[in-house]
Amino acid sequence: MNDIICPKCKTAFKVDEAGFADILKQVRDDSFNKELQERLKLAEKDKESAVKLAEANVKNTLQDSIAKKDAEIVALKTKSEKELQEQLAKKETALAEMKATIEQAELEKKLVVSEAVKKIEKERDELQNKLNNKETEQQLLEKSLNEKLYIELKAKDDIIRLKDEEITLRKDLKLKLSTKMIGETLEQHCENEFNKLRATAFPKAFFEKDNDSRTGSKGDFIYKETDEAGNEIISIMFEMKNEGDETATKKRNEDFLKELDKDRTEKKCEYAVLVSLLESESELYNTGILDVSYKYPKMYVVRPQFFIPIITLLRNAATNSMHYKAELALVRNQNIDITNFEDKMNKFKEDFGRNYDLASRKFKEAIDGIDKTISQLQKTKDALLSSENNLRLANDKTEGLTIKKLTHGNPTMKAKFDELGDNE
Repeated sequence: MNDIICPKCKTAFKVDEAGFADILKQVRDDSFNKELQERLKLAEKDKESAVKLAEANVKNTLQDSIAKKDAEIVALKTKSEKELQEQLAKKETALAEMKATIEQAELEKKLVVSEAVKKIEKERDELQNKLNNKETEQQLLEKSLNEKLYIELKAKDDIIRLKDEEITLRKDLKLKLSTKMIGETLEQHCENEFNKLRATAFPKAFFEKDNDSRTGSKGDFIYKETDEAGNEIISIMFEMKNEGDETATKKRNEDFLKELDKDRTEKKCEYAVLVSLLESESELYNTGILDVSYKYPKMYVVRPQFFIPIITLLRNAATNSMHYKAELALVRNQNIDITNFEDKMNKFKEDFGRNYDLASRKFKEAIDGIDKTISQLQKTKDALLSSENNLRLANDKTEGLTIKKLTHGNPTMKAKFDELGDNE
């Protein structure tokens, strides 16, 4: 190997003996060299012409092919995009309609439930108002009863106070009675006292002597009173017992109670009252009105001065009792009305619950159908997206088309392009 330096570029390169000899031969053979240069120039021109022609042909072919591909791709992309947009628009419209249907169904369901709840709440409020009214009426009734009881207790207290005053004047009263009742009996005295007040205090009362002795015994007087409808308010069997101080054998009030109870039962009277002057020194009977119902039902022992008060008390109590009974019947009827209302309310709840269950099942079926439609639309959307992906891949492949790939596996074209590359 010898080092050779180029005289023009001053570059050193190595040449073997054969190459060196060849170079020497070329230098020596100037005419050969000139001819060779001319032939090389001609070959170069032919090569350039052929390359230019081939290049022009390839370029034209490639440009036509690329133009056709681009046109096809553009047309395909335009068509696919248009169809895709149309299908997506249709699907979106269908989805919007489905959503609107679902929202409408939800609104209708909420409206139905809201109306039902409002109706139930309204009926509940009405029932609550009725119950409150009943409670108010009950409170007013209790207040009225308490007031009546207070009035009666006050009247009783007044009677007791009067009784204390009467006890103080007991002996004087007895003397007065004895003086007044000359030619009269205790029965006549009581009858006269009642007749004084009959027209004002007892206009509708029956107060007559008991003349019916068919059962073997009879009382002294029977008092009865009825309301405007003819219903009996109260009935009292009276027995009057008087005994002078000169009487040798003293009687007791208890000696007459059994017979009085028998007369009351036989004459169908509600109360029995013994008006007595017996046992004048007894503090038990001098208290005024003595209730002996622990021995005989609804029986009292009174002194003559309490003859009118005992009638008044029993009469007022019976009147109040009838009033309370009427009010109790009214309350019972109202309770029955409330019970019927509650039954109707429960029936309405059952009917509403059954209709609500049916509506819920239908609504669930509609929702399931909508879900299936949405699922099908989702599958269609996925298919369209997949088609778009394939178009994108085809576009990528078209954009990746190069001369190198076109000449792959074609030795002739590869050689031409290689020569062209070497020339350049």
